[in-house]
Amino acid sequence: MDIIIERACGMDVHKDNITACIITPEGKEIKTFSTKTVFLIQLVDWIKEYRCTHVAMESTSVYWKPIVNLLEAEDIEFLVVNAQHIKSVPGRKTDVKDAEWIAKLLRHGLLRASFIPDRNQRELRELVRYRRSIIEERARQHNRIQKVLEGANIKLGSVVSDVMGVSARDMLRAIAEGENDPEKLANFARRTMKKKKDELKLALQGYISVHQRLMIKTILNHIDFLTEQIDMLDQEVANRVSIYQEDVERLDSIPGIATRMAEQMLAELGTDIRNNFLAHPKCALGQD
Repeated sequence: MDIIIERACGMDVHKDNITACIITPEGKEIKTFSTKTVFLIQLVDWIKEYRCTHVAMESTSVYWKPIVNLLEAEDIEFLVVNAQHIKSVPGRKTDVKDAEWIAKLLRHGLLRASFIPDRNQRELRELVRYRRSIIEERARQHNRIQKVLEGANIKLGSVVSDVMGVSARDMLRAIAEGENDPEKLANFARRTMKKKKDELKLALQGYISVHQRLMIKTILNHIDFLTEQIDMLDQEVANRVSIYQEDVERLDSIPGIATRMAEQMLAELGTDIRNNFLAHPKCALGQD
């Protein structure tokens, strides 16, 4: 079989160590390195010493990311390959180590790389995914506070559309601080909600215990903290996508897609969606 790449390195990547196999016209060399940064730098230096032009590894969890960052900085071409693809290539001998097998497949041009976005997009993707997880956590806290209110037979959610609205939050804060009088609680109603004061007085009369007040106070504080984190991430994401503002606005103009969704689409798909998919028709966008 023809050799496409003369100097190739295959890696078997794990959480605590990386086994690397370099195959060149001069022979084969296999070494194992710790995944601590100082040893990863030694690994890259070792690859450069053998003048390897290409490196391939499986897309194992997130363990490939640190080494890819270093390879990227050194302008060494890398392939992150789906493990199932490697397993499906016939001809492997049972005594051949994973790193050696990957190196051999790489030399003969038998590996198909998964789509790996550039570092800027990878960072944006991490920020956007983390922001989404915090937004989901805040939604869970909203549901939790509703359960606490139902347990105290306070029917605020039956009167107001959003128990986390400004007026409702003021009522909840007062409840958390020990206020029991439905009349005083209903007086926190603002604007159009004032028309519902009679309904509110009935809804706010319950049997709330000390531990429920503590839970309401704790949940509200947690929601405030999560909101601060979301706002901070919103600003960071906005700064990073500012160079793609035209793309964001174009996506935002589509019915049902708001700014956050537009940012998420850019983070996941990139700005050159057509070329990305043409080059990698089976790209594993969610693999990392």
